[in-house]
Amino acid sequence: MRIYLPTTLPGLADLARCGALRPAPLDGYAVTPALREWYVDDDVEELEYAAMTAAARHSLRLLAAASPEDSGVPPRRVVVAADVPDADVTPVGRSDSDPAAIRVGATVPFTSVVSAHVDDPHAQPDVAAAVRALPDADAGDDDARFTVDEAEAHELAWYAVQEIPDLV
Repeated sequence: MRIYLPTTLPGLADLARCGALRPAPLDGYAVTPALREWYVDDDVEELEYAAMTAAARHSLRLLAAASPEDSGVPPRRVVVAADVPDADVTPVGRSDSDPAAIRVGATVPFTSVVSAHVDDPHAQPDVAAAVRALPDADAGDDDARFTVDEAEAHELAWYAVQEIPDLV
């Protein structure tokens, strides 16, 4: 099963250094039955894009939750795509709430990774503004929601597995 795991640049560095996304269980996103039910289109590519977009949104939240010692980390969303056995994945979302959400019950080895998706550096100002706006957006502030949407409008760049060490 193709899964999309949200992370940050330090998480990507840990993957390159340690050879795995860890520790299990991991929160991620995939084309789940709930996503198929929620999404109007049955096109697999569209469904996978929806799952990856949800992972990018989660990556933004990981940036917001970063510890103070990570304050020097560039504000760039990161999503790692991997192929894992179906048995390692449990859907946890509902069609009305985070339909692509999954939990991965095992560490994901580097050998299962198929690509990384990372914000271009030019997206950093919008991503940084979105991180600051998240609490107000969650509280219902329309201007803050617009700021978060501005960051989400940036497409993540695709990187091959062999390029991951160069990203970090």
